[in-house]
Amino acid sequence: MTDRLSRRTTLKAGVAVAAAGLVPAPLRAATTPKIKLRILETTDLHVAVFPYDYYRDKGDDTMGLARTAAVLAAARAEATNALLFDNGDVIQGNPMGDYMAYQRGLDGGAVHPIVKAMNLLSYDCGTMGNHEFNYGLDYLGKAMMQGANFPLVCANLLKPDGSTYLPPYKVLERTLRDEAGGPQPVRIGVIGFVPPQIMQWDQGHLAGHVTTTDIVDAARKFVPQLRKEGAEIVVALCHSGIAGGTRAGGEENAALFLAEVPGIDVILTGHQHLVFPGPDFAGIDGVDAERGTLHGIPAVMAGFWGSHLGVIDLDLEHDGTAWKVAGFKSEARPIYDRKDRKVTPRVDSRPDILAAAQPEHDATLAYVRQPVGEITAPITSFFSLVADDPSVQIVSRAQLWYIGPLLAGTAAAGLPLLSAAAPFKAGGRGGPDYYTSVPAGPIAIKNVADLYLYPNTVRAVRISGAIVREWLERSAGIFNRIDPAKTEEQPLIDTSFPSYNFDVIDGVTYRIDLSQASRYDGDGKLVAPDAHRITDLQFQGKPIDEKQEFVVATNNYRAGGGGSFPGLDGKNIVITAPDTNRDVLVRYIHEQGRINPTADGNWSFAPLPKTVVVTFPSAPAAAQAVPAGLTIEPAGDAGDGFAKYRLVFGG
Repeated sequence: MTDRLSRRTTLKAGVAVAAAGLVPAPLRAATTPKIKLRILETTDLHVAVFPYDYYRDKGDDTMGLARTAAVLAAARAEATNALLFDNGDVIQGNPMGDYMAYQRGLDGGAVHPIVKAMNLLSYDCGTMGNHEFNYGLDYLGKAMMQGANFPLVCANLLKPDGSTYLPPYKVLERTLRDEAGGPQPVRIGVIGFVPPQIMQWDQGHLAGHVTTTDIVDAARKFVPQLRKEGAEIVVALCHSGIAGGTRAGGEENAALFLAEVPGIDVILTGHQHLVFPGPDFAGIDGVDAERGTLHGIPAVMAGFWGSHLGVIDLDLEHDGTAWKVAGFKSEARPIYDRKDRKVTPRVDSRPDILAAAQPEHDATLAYVRQPVGEITAPITSFFSLVADDPSVQIVSRAQLWYIGPLLAGTAAAGLPLLSAAAPFKAGGRGGPDYYTSVPAGPIAIKNVADLYLYPNTVRAVRISGAIVREWLERSAGIFNRIDPAKTEEQPLIDTSFPSYNFDVIDGVTYRIDLSQASRYDGDGKLVAPDAHRITDLQFQGKPIDEKQEFVVATNNYRAGGGGSFPGLDGKNIVITAPDTNRDVLVRYIHEQGRINPTADGNWSFAPLPKTVVVTFPSAPAAAQAVPAGLTIEPAGDAGDGFAKYRLVFGG
């Protein structure tokens, strides 16, 4: 165990030691009990009850609460005292979530299948994630609070009158067993937080109904209250990730700053779909990525889709007034191993968890297998980050088809219409199987959901040609800077940049100059004002007029400011559509009947010398699906099951 003793605790311990010589040994032992308490976390489950990928319509050993539950059972068996918490993003994230929200519903007191599964695991408390709001507040209330046998807390989501939407915190009164086997009453405080950006990402559902406050500000308000109400140990359920830098307020990923709030003993993090402790967070000031601490506070992040169980073991000591944390150990336990591109499950699914959601699982399979049209060629996303790609192009075309008629009769009618879309399944954190791959022939709802993962709704924004350019500059931040003079290998992709922020804008043509620095950093801040990666930007064969106004079809996340794109803050939306982008895609394919999925090559990289060795990871299967016009070479193993490819330039 690693000790974390504050100066005040150390002084109190010294006083206790000095006094110990004045009392009999049996009395000393009785007045200084010790407790081992295990804190367990699930996070970002995203409706993954089964180890099953509905998009590929096949089993997947990297996911599933039924598998996490088996790891949980073992972790509980090892511990005398254990508490289990969930950190949010529960009801949305796969076709079962959409089926329940859009097809089945939760009327008449029905309980959501993942909540039924969670009820079997005896959670002590939970909080909400940002995706809980994707289907609206009414559905959220039914899905998360209808039939759940565990409480929810959230301190920074407010009603219009300023009161919290949920209780901000809860004090759990538990009788734990000390190391001598004796019962000890302990009061554990639990407080929850959600990213304040939900007001941008789901403003159509939330505006006028709720507001959010900064995570750290909310903690500074409520943690002292929690302590005054008798909480001896405080656990923060923070559906927010870990990021460094200087706090400005309103951060999406605020866990590191939250750790500086006095009175918090443990932080359970999530949202980023990463694992902590672990190398993903190495090198950030204030983060110990090996021990699992944020400014010395024990923390854990348990992956996503049930891939891991977060485990924090606390050593508690009583200082004569209250229980304190004297030591800890943090880890994230996986449900599988990956070696040589092969996934091996560590545990079997718990049958009772599967049974809890079996009817909805079966209904979801029938739902996603319904055909909606036909495609004449395969659609894959293996190369969607390095070339114009049909998996992105088909989404853009559907958005144009849908938004065009809606503009008639509006103030924006007659303006040129563009469309922005991004690749969602492009490997990355999801692993080497996390790519869209739809064979030629009938295309079903499951395939459409594969092309568009999220239940975003369609928006259109009115912007200038100058903002079109900056939008593309921000998107081009996914690429590392390439030195044309180097002959050693240079990786192309910045793996910290989410692929869903790599927007391709159709209706214009452009090139990306990789020799230039990115104008924007990962948070969307302008850091290189003299750099310009976007070159040869043209509209209708002529250089774009930066004063010309355009309408761009996109989604509610981007239009509302998601991803911190310049000029996009929700104030220039001209069309707020009621339909999801995914439903629009289904309707487009259904109306067309038969589609030839091609990309028009409206963007490409500016030439580089042939001697430059630029590499990128993709699926091993990508080698058999190289599109025409793209020249690549196999370049070995990229690790974690990925293959490495070299992008060959003609310059």
